[in-house]
Amino acid sequence: MEWATVTKSHLAILIVFICLCFVSSYGRSHYKNGRTEFRKDQRTVFHMSATPDEPNQQWGYIPIRPKANIFFWLYYTTHPSGYIERPIILWLQGGPGGSGTGFGNFEELGPDDVQLKPRNTTWTQTASVMFIDSPVGTGYSYVEDDSAYTTNVAEISADLLATMKVFIDSNKEFEKTPFYIFSESYGGKMAADFSAVLHEAISKGEIKINFQGFAMGDSWISPVDSTNSWGPYLYATSLVDAYGLNNINKAAKTIEELVKQGKYTEATDAWGAAEGVVEDETGGVNFYNILDWSGSQDKIKHGLVDNRSYLDKLYDRHVRPMANDDLDALMNGPIRKKLIIIPKNVTWGGQANNVFDKQAGDFMKNVTSTVNNLIKNTSLKVIVYSGQLDLICDVLGTETWFNRLDIAEKFNNTKRQYYTCAAHLDMCYYAKTVDNVQFYWILDAGHMVPTDNGSGALAMVNRIIG
Repeated sequence: MEWATVTKSHLAILIVFICLCFVSSYGRSHYKNGRTEFRKDQRTVFHMSATPDEPNQQWGYIPIRPKANIFFWLYYTTHPSGYIERPIILWLQGGPGGSGTGFGNFEELGPDDVQLKPRNTTWTQTASVMFIDSPVGTGYSYVEDDSAYTTNVAEISADLLATMKVFIDSNKEFEKTPFYIFSESYGGKMAADFSAVLHEAISKGEIKINFQGFAMGDSWISPVDSTNSWGPYLYATSLVDAYGLNNINKAAKTIEELVKQGKYTEATDAWGAAEGVVEDETGGVNFYNILDWSGSQDKIKHGLVDNRSYLDKLYDRHVRPMANDDLDALMNGPIRKKLIIIPKNVTWGGQANNVFDKQAGDFMKNVTSTVNNLIKNTSLKVIVYSGQLDLICDVLGTETWFNRLDIAEKFNNTKRQYYTCAAHLDMCYYAKTVDNVQFYWILDAGHMVPTDNGSGALAMVNRIIG
């Protein structure tokens, strides 16, 4: 790598030039006690930490299409074996519109939490972790024209492939490093489709990367199976009675019929309506953790009696919580200042609502066949993991679509194993491996597994990547 040192006056001009024009430049500034430098010939910054406990970092913008700019943030692992030997994990957040560089990083698995205190269960202690704000318009990523948003997972995958091509071309030391994709919620749908696209690109020689496998966490793979499972799951956990079960099942049946008719946008609205029925019947259950009742009264007072569209309500339930006040203040304050290159007209999370709305016609389409093909036709590790307390993508719905896979019969005739967490020696998760497929049932966790059971999530990651 080549670096250059410039004066403060030159740096000021340089930063403005980069932020406004986005051309190849380089320079130097300082953050805390570390060193931050612009990499030559890229819109990318490299941060060299001052202590071994803080990961080295790299972040930047990649212009993937005209008027479409993807932001990524890489933390190099602090593992003694070094970042070349240890795997690199790409994290894909859900929503769509949830920010990996924000929520995934500071609320779930990055080296620091929202208070910038060190996280004991950070994944960077075992692997390098790369967050990409995807789809474009998420987090610090941004579009300059409404037509530049993506409208389906195929377009999202094309953007992710373009991002990784530029990243690997600029960081050739990662070509042979084991590469994994981990994901959450809608990010799992993105991960499945992108894995198929990436695998094909590798086979065609379009990109050199040591792709090992992908993990779908509490993922929106088959929306109909997930919504059909809500009633039975809530009934089994005493959160609805027979009356409530019947009403929720009716709402779910409406979704299923619309999907069968190919009316996907209408099915998305029906999904929003079904969630309203669930909240009404349960008194405001948390879709992400059925044992977390904080905020339930606000839902009853405000969420069930307004005239907003179902799409707006869906956004408020599934994307807005990933941009809470503390995280928003952090990302648009100290972190923005640290990153240096965020354009003045870009607000972290400012385009998330548009990102969510643009996917309305693709929300209710499933990608089960994509997962099945990857299991059958590749040697990739295909991992499914599910938090036992999640509702939105509960384990019942996950097992329903999983049981349609060709490997299901062999899988269901194999005994699963149970594991404790070294951190506290309590039961942590159940796991089963058959051929190239792994399934994890994570205890004491809802939708955001790394947040709810950080020790369990880290133990699972270590078991997967070795």
